[in-house]
Amino acid sequence: MVKSAAVTKKSREFDPNTFLATIGEGRKNLAVSKKQAIYTQGDTADAVFYIQKGKVKLTVVSKTGREATIGILGEKNFFGEGALAGQALRMGSAAAMTDCEVLRIDKKEMMAALHREHAFSDMFVAYLLARNIRYEEDLVDQLFNSSEKRLARVLLLLAHFGKEGVPEAVVPKISQETLAEMVGTTRSRVSFFMNRFRKLGFIHYAGGLDGGLQVHSSLLNVVLHD
Repeated sequence: MVKSAAVTKKSREFDPNTFLATIGEGRKNLAVSKKQAIYTQGDTADAVFYIQKGKVKLTVVSKTGREATIGILGEKNFFGEGALAGQALRMGSAAAMTDCEVLRIDKKEMMAALHREHAFSDMFVAYLLARNIRYEEDLVDQLFNSSEKRLARVLLLLAHFGKEGVPEAVVPKISQETLAEMVGTTRSRVSFFMNRFRKLGFIHYAGGLDGGLQVHSSLLNVVLHD
């Protein structure tokens, strides 16, 4: 009897990865084409999103119409979580940089799952803490490092160095304008440093300038060099 109860309990254990990989009440999969908007600044903040496949760009537009890229997210990243903190309207926009598969979780269902399932709430809190640390590092980077170091760091982060140590294509045709927005400098400066990085063998364009950007671990020398 005890064994049967244990088996039943085990079969009902909550798996956060299964929750984020399947549809259900308040959860649905969205297939988003490249450059398609997922939500727009000013939209009602009524859901949280989780990237199952692809890359998503987060942007914000000022009152004067100036647009800035505030992040590029890949698989296993959440976005739109401001909805959980009382954000009534989206403060920025999200659009697919590549063809994406995204899980949309209604705010109500997300809140219920966080309150009900400790494993999921632990996972989500750990994610938010890691994101907060990243924002603090971005601020320090912006305040104290040169634009060359900031660009090198952005490229390394996009290539996922420091996570698994394995380089990947960043994004097909990522524009120098987008990189300039993320770094906080001009397109001409980005162009100058990108050409320098390429000549030094830190990066290369797979399949030519129209291919995916490959980042090599040697680029760390730029970030670590005083």
